[in-house]
Amino acid sequence: MKLGMIAGSGDLPQVVANHRRTVDEHVHVLLIKGFEQPWVADFSHDICGIAELGKMVKSLKAQNCDTLTLIGNVKRPDFGKIKADLKGMSLLPRIIRAAKKGDDALLRTMVEIFEEEGFRVIGVQDLLEDLVLPPVRLTDAEPSTELADDVRRAFDIAGVIGSEDIGQGCVVCSGLVLAVEAQEGTDEMLKRVARLPSEIRGTEDQRRGVLVKRPKPIQEQRVDLPVIGPSTIRLAATAGLVAVCGVENGALWVAKEESVALAESLGVSLISLCEDGSLP
Repeated sequence: MKLGMIAGSGDLPQVVANHRRTVDEHVHVLLIKGFEQPWVADFSHDICGIAELGKMVKSLKAQNCDTLTLIGNVKRPDFGKIKADLKGMSLLPRIIRAAKKGDDALLRTMVEIFEEEGFRVIGVQDLLEDLVLPPVRLTDAEPSTELADDVRRAFDIAGVIGSEDIGQGCVVCSGLVLAVEAQEGTDEMLKRVARLPSEIRGTEDQRRGVLVKRPKPIQEQRVDLPVIGPSTIRLAATAGLVAVCGVENGALWVAKEESVALAESLGVSLISLCEDGSLP
């Protein structure tokens, strides 16, 4: 396998690139213009505009890449201002039609475009298997009955918004829906929760409520699986939450050991739920 990587922001692209190097595998990185990162200097790489699809394909094929993964966060562009190359221009109407339906539709279309060029597209979970988890409680605290009820409600509502290609996360406290994730992403959603009155959410002294992140029911799971890591946990703790949950084989747990230690120190439970949303 000769791996190409289209890399956005965040820690995962570097983690994956370093891991492939340890197993003596060549990685060619395509950085999206505007998301350049210093670590890429140690790897074969090119920098491409988000709509320079011809340049991307040419670069990958020049490096004999047969497999491709898309990793990291990329903000949705302003399609009226992006600069496309010839191939990008020819595909732009198709991409814009997909983008109007939601992020998953957009990502699914991007996967299809690269598959049509002959690349095998794989998920980051196929490269780092320990990023996904079976049903398990990662921290020691025993979930209360109220937490179990909040988990179920948050799981169900995240499924509803996911089926409409809106977002992947929901925060519930004592049965009350405090926030659902949309285009702002999980971090900004949690910051919103932290600004809510303490009467309807938990506090650092008396934690209540849960964040559940789950894949959209319609999701192309080779790209954009929910990510849970130290940043998520810190913001959840600031918002007064008592638990952060992913779903078995449906979340990428980044920096797992650090995340667990951080959660324990802050009094936040980490749980990988069963596929049906039940507690393990």
